[in-house]
Amino acid sequence: MSFGFGIIGCGMIAQFHARAIADLRGAKLVACYDTAPAAADRLAQATGCTAYHDLDAMLADPAVDIVAIGTPSGAHMEPAVAAARAGKHVIVEKPLEITLRRCDRIIEACQQAGVVLSTVFPSRFHDSSVELRRAVDQGRFGRLTQGDAIVKWYRTQEYYDSGAWRGTWQLDGGGALMNQAIHSVDLLLWLMGPAVEVCAMTGLLAHRRIAVEDVAVATVGFANGAIGVIEASTAVYPGYLKRIEIHGDEGSAAMEEEDLVRWDFAKPAKRDAALQHAMADRKSGGGGAADPKAIGHHGHARQFRDVLEAIKKGRRPLIDGQEGRRSVELILAIYKAAETGRAVKLPLSGDPALKARKAGMAAR
Repeated sequence: MSFGFGIIGCGMIAQFHARAIADLRGAKLVACYDTAPAAADRLAQATGCTAYHDLDAMLADPAVDIVAIGTPSGAHMEPAVAAARAGKHVIVEKPLEITLRRCDRIIEACQQAGVVLSTVFPSRFHDSSVELRRAVDQGRFGRLTQGDAIVKWYRTQEYYDSGAWRGTWQLDGGGALMNQAIHSVDLLLWLMGPAVEVCAMTGLLAHRRIAVEDVAVATVGFANGAIGVIEASTAVYPGYLKRIEIHGDEGSAAMEEEDLVRWDFAKPAKRDAALQHAMADRKSGGGGAADPKAIGHHGHARQFRDVLEAIKKGRRPLIDGQEGRRSVELILAIYKAAETGRAVKLPLSGDPALKARKAGMAAR
């Protein structure tokens, strides 16, 4: 069985989607579309696919089985719903959308059409992430006590100035949390389980002409009784490797980018020696800490492969729409907690409105 991919949104992330598709056996990039025709033409010239200047025309192409959406975050819903109604399977870059209502519209459209929906979180497919999840599932941490996600990155002012949608509530949906740290927020929820309460502070400290946060710190209470901290920034020069730490009363582990850097358990296991040996030969570079283009596409390729298997076998993908919705809900709760100065319970009731949530975060 062979699958034809179409890409919607031909900006920077489309390059990674195209490389991931090229790595898949039984898959081919056959079409692309962008509201800026020149962007679609450039991607088509680079990859050999067909550029469309009309979305409906691309969705009517019988060679397109799956669409990968890489438009600005707050413009995911419309093409995703249109693709589902056209009978195409849908892969949406993170975040799934920037409000719960818009996330739910995508999920419902795909359910009604009977197509597969997956939210892109390639970090879950890294070997180190899989090892962490295995250790959690095996109970090696004992009682989970603390889980932390730290994303202290750096983005220049030029980065935000490079696109009118960047740094806006309407299309970016937020700043360091919603755009950059959401990968780590997803991993934290995947490893620690659901969050039930958050307290937070956010700020805009180092950038101009944007309306969203470039610094955020939140404390999180999880349903299992553990607590944790989420730190996110695009204002930390020169930018450090993102880090996940999982702790329990019988073990602790830490991951930086794709590398396990701590692996300490009260009860040794056979795999521990090999993992600790691999830790001595760290391979990760700076990731996206300072340059959003400095990431690999291998995680995307693994996730896209999982989507193909889900379609073939009639199962849900490992990261479906509901999984993608969870991180958006937690981030919206963090924004609400920062705005009100009060603890916020999850799940959220209602859908927090899009607005500049603090007077100090108005564009300047």
